[in-house]
Amino acid sequence: MLQELLAHHLVFVGGKGGVGKTTVAAAVALAGADSGRRCLLVSTDPAHSLGDIFEREVGPRPRLLEPGLWGLEIDPEAEAGRHIGAVKTQMKSLVHPRLYDEIDRQLDLARYAPGAVEAALLERIAALMGEAGAGYDVVVFDTAPSGHTVRLLSLPEVMGAWMDGLLRQRERAGRLSSALKHLGGGQVEGDDLSLIDAARDQPPDSRDAQIHDRLQARRRTFLVARERLVEADTTSFLLVVNTDKLSILESRRVAALLDRFDVGVWGVVVNRVLPEDAEGAFLSARRAQERVYRTEIDHAFADLPRVAVPLLDSDVRGVAALRRIGTLLDR
Repeated sequence: MLQELLAHHLVFVGGKGGVGKTTVAAAVALAGADSGRRCLLVSTDPAHSLGDIFEREVGPRPRLLEPGLWGLEIDPEAEAGRHIGAVKTQMKSLVHPRLYDEIDRQLDLARYAPGAVEAALLERIAALMGEAGAGYDVVVFDTAPSGHTVRLLSLPEVMGAWMDGLLRQRERAGRLSSALKHLGGGQVEGDDLSLIDAARDQPPDSRDAQIHDRLQARRRTFLVARERLVEADTTSFLLVVNTDKLSILESRRVAALLDRFDVGVWGVVVNRVLPEDAEGAFLSARRAQERVYRTEIDHAFADLPRVAVPLLDSDVRGVAALRRIGTLLDR
């Protein structure tokens, strides 16, 4: 199963929180590196558990963890700060200096608006996707496909509608500015439009073209990311599920949601399955319930490759333990 999975340039590992998806993602990436591929393992988990699993610090820039394997933990708050800073720079190049303080104030507030952090995070994910097949043979994402991935699929349309609305608004503002100047015999002192039109001695048409180009470039970034997500030969989605009702329900919702965007789930890892030789009345009862849930999983994902990983007798930490998981996955 594992080598077929690693034939893809992009691997997304997701599932309900706490099912072991970070461990599975780390084992997949390590197996890829051991097979001679250049692999990048990316975590968007604010808890930064990737560093805990490899027992070393992993930061926001790619760090070599093992030969052929680099790790990276995205800090959503830091990404939001970087993103807002870039937007400030772009906006200040298009307006009169008298508006700089207002731009700073508004964008500092916007950083804490709903969706601002996620927008910056998605832009970083989209950029990292571009590394697959280029700087790295395989990029493995430890993230929930029901969250970030599905939003990446829908963002090009959202960006397109938003961009068209902004451009229409600018066109209306331009017509209003012309009317005010005509009626008043000149520029209206202190008017917001005059501050925009006085920016850097740039004609409005030139600024409109710059705004349009920047919005289009951002839209293209998400469009390319979406196109890669729906390419079955390039991208694979691996769901990690435990043998409990909530985990199964979440995985089925994820699969159905991805299917709406014509994205299929490549395979399923049934994680932390009780060993058959586990003894005792309590474990026997749990195993009987587990069989019911495994039957439900087999029925729900009958057309997909499935592999069961047993519950281990110790925590998975360190390269040796991850290689053990990789061996269990490659069956």
